[in-house]
Amino acid sequence: MKNPRILTINPGSTSTKIALFEGTKELFSSSVAHDATKLQEYKTVSDQLPYREETILNTLKDADIDLSTVDAYCGRGGGLLAVEGGTYLVNETLLDHATYAANGVPHPAQLGPQLAHRLAEKYGKNAYVVNPPDTDEFQDLARITGIKGVYRASHMHALNLKETANRHAALKGEKYIERNYIVCHIGGGISVSAHRKGKMIDGYDNIGGDGPMTPTRCGSVPIAEIAKCLRKNELDPADLLSLCTKSGGLVSHLGTSDARKVAEMAKTGNREAELIWEAMIYQINKAIGSMASVLEGKVDGILLGGGMVRNKDLVAEIRKANGWIAPVYAYPGEFEMEAMASGVTRVLKGEEALKEYTGIPSWRGFGF
Repeated sequence: MKNPRILTINPGSTSTKIALFEGTKELFSSSVAHDATKLQEYKTVSDQLPYREETILNTLKDADIDLSTVDAYCGRGGGLLAVEGGTYLVNETLLDHATYAANGVPHPAQLGPQLAHRLAEKYGKNAYVVNPPDTDEFQDLARITGIKGVYRASHMHALNLKETANRHAALKGEKYIERNYIVCHIGGGISVSAHRKGKMIDGYDNIGGDGPMTPTRCGSVPIAEIAKCLRKNELDPADLLSLCTKSGGLVSHLGTSDARKVAEMAKTGNREAELIWEAMIYQINKAIGSMASVLEGKVDGILLGGGMVRNKDLVAEIRKANGWIAPVYAYPGEFEMEAMASGVTRVLKGEEALKEYTGIPSWRGFGF
């Protein structure tokens, strides 16, 4: 089969990224801006669908993109219940779950499957999602905490993590499903994960207050210290959730989420910035070390992706601390659009099996 033409769609808070690929070759890309004031008029995320679709179609029309030539559409898979990694056809159940955010987390990404479906339906094509945010392939031991009934969840940058692993394997002439990698996404959020033969078997739920601190997230914090703050009324539950997702990490310490700015402050003599910057890297290194134990030392490579990996000093520090475990490889930037196109291409070319979204979570508890 020739390389299929695929339109990928990744909705954000006030914009939607779109890109047209022929196989894995990008032909066109744009970040379609949406009027923030207009978006506030809608009660739910899904109510934005007609407006976002209109602005996207206008952008594609202005760029002379003929959608009748597109073979498949792929949207970011927000709002879904936990699934194994892979490429999923947007069926009625998946579309329904994306519409009302079945995972209980309203987010612009839930518009991805809806937009892909709307466009695909107009042209008699299929819509897909690839490695959605709630991809969960954890082994049982990774789920257990010290509190009965409280389990660790898989909330990571699955799309970019798996794309980084697939890219690395292809470059090395290897197969992702035959290798063991520690894969990190280091950007506004930081995910550190263990991949064993194509499955992401463990990792840190940074959205839930786990793992390294990040530019906007607190990472792991001793529960006893949190309890003290709650007793003193210094924090309430809403504050805690905010620290987990947008007001923790570099923002809490230094008032900025700009990692480049913090790195520069650290270089130019700001002692606090230096300490916090080094502590963040220290925590990343600890997390990588723990994933080496999960893989029992059988690690074929430590792979770094995400925007902060453009900082060569950061990569050097990670390589110095972890190079004894396995070779460290840097793949700067995010590959979300490319990852969606790659996943659909593999399925359409018969290189990977298409998966069905059943609406049944990939993990439903231990039954005790």
